[in-house]
Parts: sequence; structure tokens; C-alpha cells
Amino acid sequence: MNTPPPSANIAPGPVWALLSPIGRLSREPYWLSFAFVLVIIGIPVKIWLASLMEFQANENLTLETLPINDFMASNPLLPILYLVLNWVHLALVIKRLQDVGLSGFLALLIFVPVVSLLLVIILGFVPSQAKPNRSGPLPNSYWRKN
Repeated sequence: MNTPPPSANIAPGPVWALLSPIGRLSREPYWLSFAFVLVIIGIPVKIWLASLMEFQANENLTLETLPINDFMASNPLLPILYLVLNWVHLALVIKRLQDVGLSGFLALLIFVPVVSLLLVIILGFVPSQAKPNRSGPLPNSYWRKN
């Protein structure tokens, strides 16, 4: 009496929600993930920008006249942070598109500035498909590879 393992991992976890583009994600975890990233990443970036503005005030510089070398020297982790945030943004949008029943390739639209904002907001309000689709059996799940 060998019973096959279930075909889905119903509770993948927060690391999956933020980093993996595989599976489906419903509206609530989608918004909570964006809020989490905003709080965890947004607050340190705001503090860094405030310190940068203080530096500019002391040097009589504006953000436009600040040399790029000084800007990058003020936070050398900025390129890495930028890549990580883009990956998280892309992974969330891909999973949300798959949950709605659309192709994840449409997530490439997040690299178009105005379309990105509209896509994120619209995907946050479109309901999930109630039935299984090729990306997973239920929202907030993915197909388990056996």
C-alpha cells in the first residue's frame, strides 16, 4: 500500500515567497511581502539617504551635482541591494501572474517604469484562480518535484 506523496507543498515559507519565482502567490502574501521588503529595506535606505543629504549640506552639493564616485562610496552595497530588490520584485510578480493564470514572462514588464507601478497595483487586486493551474494546485503553493 504505497501511497504517493502529495503533489504540492502547501506551506513553502517566507524564503520561498521572497526569492523563488516558482509557484503561485495569493493577494494577501503578495502585499505582505512588499510591505516586509519596504520596512526591512526601506528604513535603512532612508537612514542612508538622510546621512547622504547631511553630507551634501556640509559640502554645498545637490543630488544632481554629487559626483557618482562620492555617491557610490557613500554606500558600496547599493548595487547589490538594487539587484536583490529587483529579484524579489520579479519573483513576487511572477508568482502573482501565475496565480492569476497568466504567463510569468509578462513579469518582464516591471522593467518599464510606469507599467511596473500599474502592474504591481493591478496584480494586488486581481483575484486568484480557484482551480489548479500549471503553476500549482492552490494559491501559495507550487508543484513538488518527486
